[in-house]
Amino acid sequence: MTTSLNTSCCEDEREPNTLSIEEALQYIKTQLPSFTDIEKVGLQDGLGRILAHSILSPLNLPPHDCAAMDGYALAGQTLSTTQQYRVIGSAFAGKPFLGTVREGECVRIMTGAVLPEGTDTVVMQEHVTCLEEIIQLGTDEHPRQHVRYKGEDLAQGQVALQAGKPLLAAELGLLASLGFVEITVKRRLRIAFFSTGDELTAPTSALERGHIYDSNRTTLYAMLKRLGVEPLDMGIIPDELSTLQHALRMASGQAEVILTSGGVSVGEADFVKQALSDLGNIHFWKLAIKPGRPLAFGKIQDSLFFGLPGNPVAAMVAFYQLVQPALQTMMGIKINIPTWKVRCTSKLAKKPGRTEFQRGLLSQTENGEWTVCSTGAQGSGMLRSMSEGNCFIILPQEQGRVQINDWVTVQPFWGLI
Repeated sequence: MTTSLNTSCCEDEREPNTLSIEEALQYIKTQLPSFTDIEKVGLQDGLGRILAHSILSPLNLPPHDCAAMDGYALAGQTLSTTQQYRVIGSAFAGKPFLGTVREGECVRIMTGAVLPEGTDTVVMQEHVTCLEEIIQLGTDEHPRQHVRYKGEDLAQGQVALQAGKPLLAAELGLLASLGFVEITVKRRLRIAFFSTGDELTAPTSALERGHIYDSNRTTLYAMLKRLGVEPLDMGIIPDELSTLQHALRMASGQAEVILTSGGVSVGEADFVKQALSDLGNIHFWKLAIKPGRPLAFGKIQDSLFFGLPGNPVAAMVAFYQLVQPALQTMMGIKINIPTWKVRCTSKLAKKPGRTEFQRGLLSQTENGEWTVCSTGAQGSGMLRSMSEGNCFIILPQEQGRVQINDWVTVQPFWGLI
């Protein structure tokens, strides 16, 4: 069954039924299914996974009052009346002093060691003078200094990590410090993807006349892996309707999301629109963006479908601006991709009517001001512009030509990949 979106059109160069990127994002958001599958993994296998449930701390962290410095542990209330203390023992991390420290006494203590009973203060070893078993204090010492107190990092029962948190090195270390050996995470989204086109050749084969190597599958695989999903590479599908339909049926039985590149235009050999119309509930539109104008979005059985453009840069722009936010929402990740205004040091060609994502090089001047310049030619097939750039220069739909020193909005790649 084929359905379509009714969209209004600005008085610009957009064609009828062309969506703005804001309209497309809003519509995609309304169609995203909830994804609740979970699984348990070992802690060391948790890198990049998404926490399924909030973690409450099962203990105080640190679990006891301990020294934050090497020095001498003593009772802070005696600092105003006592300058000399007798050393009655030592405390080491993992080997606490077991006695009680009384007035006028102290214990030699190492960083991380439990504070002995009767003490609440550590005087740094650099601030004392040692006279055999007696230490002489200097000045400016204060009660309760240089101590890490029980539960000051996390109190027992406090939320340590919120559900939906991506688990990186710090999170895994925190969980280890709480005694966890396995964690419950969201199952990885399965994303089936393939390229379409008779002209495409895998890099493992010799290149025939009229053919090009398929770069989009490698690019998509890398972007998907960075997101922490499970990519299912289904190869290159030729421009043949029945073969394409078979591939889409296979993909819909294996994955929550299907991604294709190529075949979503209106040429005689572009079969994606017809295949989707036959197999699923599909919304096919042209986006008012450049690059990345042709895009298909819909559903085949229980799987979401995104048909990306075939040109490499257009495919990457469509992925980062539309697909990645959708996948992150399904995964329960809340990420705000930074954008900010900077001066542009290049002239940029631009006509009103489409939002453009030109590739730029963001840098800082000697006085700390951020500026951006173009990477040069902006053709949607010029993948080198993505490699040489470090940001998108986002030119809004109504924007015209950009002059040198005009303000523009940039979106750094490090917020995307």
